[in-house]
Amino acid sequence: MKKGLLIVLSGPSGVGKGTILKELMKDESLKLSYSVSMTTRDKREGEIDGVNYHFVSKDRFLEAIDNDELLEYAEFVGNYYGTPLDEVVKLREKGRNVVLEIEVQGCKQVQEKINEALTIFLVPPSMEELENRIRGRKTEPEEIIQERLAKAEREMKMMDQYKYVICNDDIDLAVEIISVIIKRYMEKNS
Repeated sequence: MKKGLLIVLSGPSGVGKGTILKELMKDESLKLSYSVSMTTRDKREGEIDGVNYHFVSKDRFLEAIDNDELLEYAEFVGNYYGTPLDEVVKLREKGRNVVLEIEVQGCKQVQEKINEALTIFLVPPSMEELENRIRGRKTEPEEIIQERLAKAEREMKMMDQYKYVICNDDIDLAVEIISVIIKRYMEKNS
């Protein structure tokens, strides 16, 4: 059995990573498995531990860093986020294509450890549209919204570190393009 792909999906907060990933996961032919990240942030309404994230204490997260248990990690607005390495390795060995929905700095860490990672960066049609999407969530105070927008500006400058950059102004089209890219890489890998 061939080892599965490692796919990194990044982009600024509010660009639609979660929505696109949800659509991609419906296509069984892509053999996708979502890597559930670990975080120290509080659960949002409707989120489930072990499904959306592994919600852990800061001490447990720092222990995971010290024990080299994470493929990548980052800190944002006082919370840590990271990818448990063991889970990724097990899924890929089973032939599953593992998708990481992670930050730009996390992608850089992944590329340093696994150079064959398929990296995709999603961009919004405009910064104004991105701001509308973030505000439309109505989940965060103004201070956090401003931090997310500032971070988005910084992240957009790093898109050239990715193999593919896709504009998400049409979800169906973005999903179709990413699906084609994944299938091509699966063919190369077989």
